[in-house]
Amino acid sequence: MMNDNNEIMILDSAERYIRGEMNPEERLYFENLRKMNPAIDQLVVEHTLFLQQLNEYGESQQFKSNLHNIHTELSEQGKISSDKLKGKARVVYLWNRYKRVTAIAASIAGITAISISMLVNSLTPAIKDPKVQDLVNKVNVIEKKMKDVDRKIENVDSKTNISQPLIPMPVRFNGTGFLIDPKGLMITNAHVVKNSRNIYVQNNKGDQFRAIVLRLDPTKDVAIIKIDDKNFKPYASLPYGIKRGSADIAEPIFTMGFPRDEIVYGEGYLSAKTGFNGDTLSCQISVDANPGNSGGPVFNRNGEVIGILSQKATGAQGAVFAVQAKYIYKAVEELKKNQLYDNVKVSSKTLLNGLDRVQQAKRIQEFVFMVKGD
Repeated sequence: MMNDNNEIMILDSAERYIRGEMNPEERLYFENLRKMNPAIDQLVVEHTLFLQQLNEYGESQQFKSNLHNIHTELSEQGKISSDKLKGKARVVYLWNRYKRVTAIAASIAGITAISISMLVNSLTPAIKDPKVQDLVNKVNVIEKKMKDVDRKIENVDSKTNISQPLIPMPVRFNGTGFLIDPKGLMITNAHVVKNSRNIYVQNNKGDQFRAIVLRLDPTKDVAIIKIDDKNFKPYASLPYGIKRGSADIAEPIFTMGFPRDEIVYGEGYLSAKTGFNGDTLSCQISVDANPGNSGGPVFNRNGEVIGILSQKATGAQGAVFAVQAKYIYKAVEELKKNQLYDNVKVSSKTLLNGLDRVQQAKRIQEFVFMVKGD
């Protein structure tokens, strides 16, 4: 347990880090400290959101004050009519008008004084109006059309990829998905495909296949899709497994996804076992993530899937959230109620344990797909 002086120093350092007031050496040291100490990492994330809430409150009060001043000025100029209060009536009016603001200001002062220990020791304090961003990429339609035309011309010139299905334009979104079954069943986020009419998936070689949605669960943000294309060749097996249990705090993790037109690798660690505002469906990870990463797998060091990357908090550094892998199993159990899929099995066995990270990534990447459509 940290004493009061240490807590104050850490909180002060966190504020200087958030406001960009550290010199490069201090910033590097503090970032390393965040990586080694998940509690401090969580403190930075939550304090960023706390400061953001205070700033928004201040802006709101300033706006109300400006409106009041304009109203008073117009009233004094006789441009609008307004009853003028005098004596005790004016005192009562002012008290009723500003007592809520006074109470909130006093509460904020009290919260600031007593929340230092809470910020350090609590991983998920309640925050109203959670601000998180889905990591699905909204595609620039005009730019995408130009790229598709260029690709078609290249295909005709080289007389290759003639059998590759052409995507109907415009493509309006892309995210990531990964196989959970060698025959073409995939997992992605529900928010990636929920409004789609046509879905295609693309592997790391650029091959594209038609896909359909089999199960959509917006509550847990999990979707099962199936590659439904005669050009797709099923695999013999998958090199990774889906972990049934939860990961541990500070456990190293890595991700693979499509925030760009090619597969991108990222690495970090597990920051918290719950998601934003204590959400028990997800966990928090510290890793770089961008639009297009939604639906991508999160792996532990053994090559087991521990989550589905889904969101990040806006205005907070290092706050990325992933749906816990156990909900993949629950989605599959629901799918198996359909007799067409009652033989589907999801494996928890990994063949990647003991391999170095480069070899793990090489083995995994062909099973991770870009998910896109309109």
